[in-house]
Amino acid sequence: MKNVLITGGAGFIGSNFVRYLLEHEPGVHIVNLDALTYAGSLENLRNLPDPARHTFVQGDIRDRPLVDMLIEKHKLDTIVHFAAESHVDRSIAGPAAFIETNIIGTFQLLDAARAAWMDGRAARPGVRFHHVSTDEVYGSLGPDDPPFTEQTPYSPRSPYSASKAASDHLVRSYAHTYGLPVTISNSSNNYGPNQFPEKLIPLMILNGLRGKRLPVYGDGRQIRDWLHVTEHCEAIRLILKSGVVGETYNIGGGNQPTNLSIVKQICALLDERFPESPHCPHERLIEFVADRPGHDLRYAMDTRKIRSTLGWQPRQTLAAGLRETIDWYIGHLDWLKAVDEQGDYQLWITENYAQRG
Repeated sequence: MKNVLITGGAGFIGSNFVRYLLEHEPGVHIVNLDALTYAGSLENLRNLPDPARHTFVQGDIRDRPLVDMLIEKHKLDTIVHFAAESHVDRSIAGPAAFIETNIIGTFQLLDAARAAWMDGRAARPGVRFHHVSTDEVYGSLGPDDPPFTEQTPYSPRSPYSASKAASDHLVRSYAHTYGLPVTISNSSNNYGPNQFPEKLIPLMILNGLRGKRLPVYGDGRQIRDWLHVTEHCEAIRLILKSGVVGETYNIGGGNQPTNLSIVKQICALLDERFPESPHCPHERLIEFVADRPGHDLRYAMDTRKIRSTLGWQPRQTLAAGLRETIDWYIGHLDWLKAVDEQGDYQLWITENYAQRG
């Protein structure tokens, strides 16, 4: 890695990866391409380590002339593709944006990389296209089903996961058909700093701090595997440095709490942090709302491949990670004001949770 294009690098996971790569790869220069939709913000890129090695470009991954120009101008040898529409509820309400970004956008990036890096089926030395995907492409597990492996057949169940599954297939097709050097990672649910508060953990933290209700879908028994975003960044860096071209790697946090359990843990940590708060005990703010259409019951990741071949494993406990994340949001309420200057967060809560109460 010398010159790396990071797509979606002003979003949650992408911005954390930008920061992580600048800290751990002193010889790398990053070109950060982000459209700055509601979930991406330049606030996420404040106070970067060694910012001279970071170039931000506002633009759309579907803009092929722009992508071609960036690859040529910056002599890019690596593309790490985070840019995606990623919120399941939004994909149910408006799937078109997910098709455009997740499928068409991925195609444009792949084809630009092929044009720049390939001579027939021979790739330029040292190039890599890494595609960041999700465990949701595998579908839903029953209570006693074994975790997803890299060989689990795809069974997406929402417009979001279907669009990500399609993008995964496109990446593999460019490897098989054209010889493009690719790797793919499928990760479980991420949490940590800079996550836009439409997702479960930041939503519960910020609503709890404000004394607002904590909406829980259905009975709250849905099970997810939670991965701290910093550990996800570490895994991707390892894949880029040591992963085998053409391979897929599952990345997970190694835990399976119910959504209700996560919310209760957050409530207990808020009680501990603010024992004099008028909202204590915060559990009384929990309200069960009508379930999401087609809500997947359980995700779980088998991470033996990345553990055994690359030596990666999560070290952060969920309890410690939640405590750290709560402290980050408490210390960065100004960040929320900046990223939510359009009022989208409040609008989304009003339109999608109040009506389900």
